[in-house]
This record gives sequence, structure tokens and C-alpha cells, in this order.
Amino acid sequence: MPRSISVLGSFFPDWLFCAIAGLVLALIVRGLLVRFGQERAFGPPAMVQPTLMLLFSLLVWLVFF
Repeated sequence: MPRSISVLGSFFPDWLFCAIAGLVLALIVRGLLVRFGQERAFGPPAMVQPTLMLLFSLLVWLVFF
């Protein structure tokens, strides 16, 4: 059964919050990798960024839901 989270009276599906959290966490990791000069150490960014977003989205979903 899908869950909804109330935000200021409007209901949003929980997967939406997981996707947003995954995006934010992936961008933070990308910023850290760029800052330390390790951006290309994990492979092409076009493959790494979506994979990181998916990883973080699923981890948020497992931890909080």
C-alpha cells in the first residue's frame, strides 16, 4: 500500500521524498569528489551520478520507510 506524507496540508508519495533525498545526497558526493579531484576515479560521471542517486534513494527508503 503506497504511503503519503503530509506537507503543509498536501499529500505527496513517499518515493518522491526518497528520490529528492537521493538527488541531494548524490550532488553532495559529487561536490566532494570534485573538490578533492577524484571525480573521474569512479568512472564516467554520466554513469556514476545516476547510480549514486539510485543507491541513495533506495537507502533512504530502506532506512525511513
